[in-house]
Amino acid sequence: MRLLILGGTEFAGRAVAQAALARGWQVTVFHRGRHEPPAGVTALLGDRTAPGGLSALAGGRWDAVVDTWAAAPVAVRDAARLLAPRAGRYVYVSSRFVYAWPMPAGLTEDGPLVAASPDAAGDVPYAEAKRGGELAALEAFGAGRTLLARVGLLLGPGENVGRLPWWLNRIARGGPVLAPGPRDLPLQCIDARDLAEWLLDAVRAGLRGPYNLTGPSGHTTMGGLLDACVRATGSDARLRWTEPEAVLDAGIEPWTQAPVWLPPGEAHDAMHRGDVSKALAAGLRCRPVAETVADTWAWLRDRGGEAPQRPDRPAVGVSPQQEAKALGL
Repeated sequence: MRLLILGGTEFAGRAVAQAALARGWQVTVFHRGRHEPPAGVTALLGDRTAPGGLSALAGGRWDAVVDTWAAAPVAVRDAARLLAPRAGRYVYVSSRFVYAWPMPAGLTEDGPLVAASPDAAGDVPYAEAKRGGELAALEAFGAGRTLLARVGLLLGPGENVGRLPWWLNRIARGGPVLAPGPRDLPLQCIDARDLAEWLLDAVRAGLRGPYNLTGPSGHTTMGGLLDACVRATGSDARLRWTEPEAVLDAGIEPWTQAPVWLPPGEAHDAMHRGDVSKALAAGLRCRPVAETVADTWAWLRDRGGEAPQRPDRPAVGVSPQQEAKALGL
């Protein structure tokens, strides 16, 4: 299989490239040169946001394209139009945030979607950007040749958003650690490597249309995730489970300052109770969260404890002062 990845040097795109190489596929990555591509790929340089920035893609033919773009949809539109005559399928790595709010528990791929345009440029909100990217892919390749992977919480080695790395580094420091409860709060997440394997299987199987791509609700819990962090780091950290009200009263923002965590309610149902039965029926397999945590810690240690940070995402984590306030210290 000849695979073109638009990106392919960071987190999800890199995981796809490495998985495809392991299968013996011919992999080309198109990127801006900011990060070293995986060994074994053919690298094409270009900036899809610049005039003439797609010129490196003017030749070549591929069985499939994987696109992880998360900004203005016009970039997806232009790339997809250029590649439609010379690529078999277009896989757009989208997001479950394309669904209109509120997103009730059990929402399937048939749920209502946000309004968006494939022609939008400039600073586009994340949900509209991802939905616009979907529309751009569909416009160029048609429904029969387009796969939309609506990803949920993505974790694993290479994470450049900072959620799991923050928890690992905080727990590694030891001492009393604010653990936002309840302990048995169900989480939905997926390892980037499991996402990559499913995408490649889907390409070979010729799957099309939208799929919610994350682990089943309750694949792990807040307790399961943080306990795994304690074990992986070998820390003497003491998890101090704290009621949601106390966390919120301390001024701690869910999801950002308390990464991964959302208190029970509407936002939690939207992020951690989605329906993924369609993807599971199509072969999605999710490794135990303990493996994801341990491998992420090993990767993080190899980097000296510092994870990469996407410039378009804010840093995450709670300050020591807020943590102490929430713990009553």
